[in-house]
Amino acid sequence: MPTSTHGTRGTHGTRRTRRLAVLALAVATAGTVLLPATSGAASTSAKAASAEPASVPGAPTVHANPHPGYARTVTGKLVKVDTTRHATPVHPTVATHPQLDYMGSTIPAHEPTARPALKPSSAASVPQLPGIDVSAYQGNLNWASIAPNIDFSYTKATEGTYYTNQDFYNQYVGPYDQGLIRGAYHFANPSDSSGATQADYFVNNGGGWSSDGLTLPGALDIEYNPYGSECYGLSGSQMTSWIWDFVNEYASRTGAYPVIYSTTDWWNTCTSHDTNFANYTPLWIANYVASGGGTLPPGWGWYTFWQYADSGSQPGDQDVFNGPYSQLQTLARNG
Repeated sequence: MPTSTHGTRGTHGTRRTRRLAVLALAVATAGTVLLPATSGAASTSAKAASAEPASVPGAPTVHANPHPGYARTVTGKLVKVDTTRHATPVHPTVATHPQLDYMGSTIPAHEPTARPALKPSSAASVPQLPGIDVSAYQGNLNWASIAPNIDFSYTKATEGTYYTNQDFYNQYVGPYDQGLIRGAYHFANPSDSSGATQADYFVNNGGGWSSDGLTLPGALDIEYNPYGSECYGLSGSQMTSWIWDFVNEYASRTGAYPVIYSTTDWWNTCTSHDTNFANYTPLWIANYVASGGGTLPPGWGWYTFWQYADSGSQPGDQDVFNGPYSQLQTLARNG
């Protein structure tokens, strides 16, 4: 893990000060900021902004795109969202273990892993803020003990159009209550349904976004198929179309382009090497072998998040954000 001498983690005192500031912001702007739901329903202040209740426990109220028809890219540029949608083939299969599918769960069967896992260099020229991603695999977590050690977290919200995380409330609202910047992710199953359909399912079940400075844009976890052929029976061009449909539908619904999580090997194998995603979406690279995230998928010159280990000192997968805390806040605020 990075050390405080390079400003990558900071002391526990610094992180506590940050978390207190985040909580103070939430209280001060409670009438307009997206607040966590309680017992499966929207909070009072959230209801004031939208009459639509959360559809699963812990899900935030679904807010409409603040700038209809447009969304912010990874660089913060406001652009018109492409409304084109594609009819990609589907090959429905029985999802026998969605509760065990999580970011990187399919990687060991397809890519070599290093033991012990690599850690981000403490001498990195760019700060690497520590974070984690979790799922139902971790169950309920004690966020009061976790929060002093990390700066952000992501939790699995959904998979396909058939699964929602039973531990979502704890894993999504828990970090918020401790002043952590949090986000949600969707485990893609292109065999199940279209990209746009799954983006809607994700947004409606916890994956929404609001420019409150507390909530990171949702992430699309697109990796090897846990239920069949690694590319879900799609050609490279079909897979690219599926991903664009998810990305554009999410952007249209929320006003922010989602993060894309994948490995370079999967991306090069299963897509048509479309380089245009890098102009719109942040990259979350998974690589347990090469330092600095290794060779990135075509188009991306840098990663926003790097999952560098599937276990470590904190629960779940171990991640870093590639930049200072102010940039993490900007991503949460602007998408």
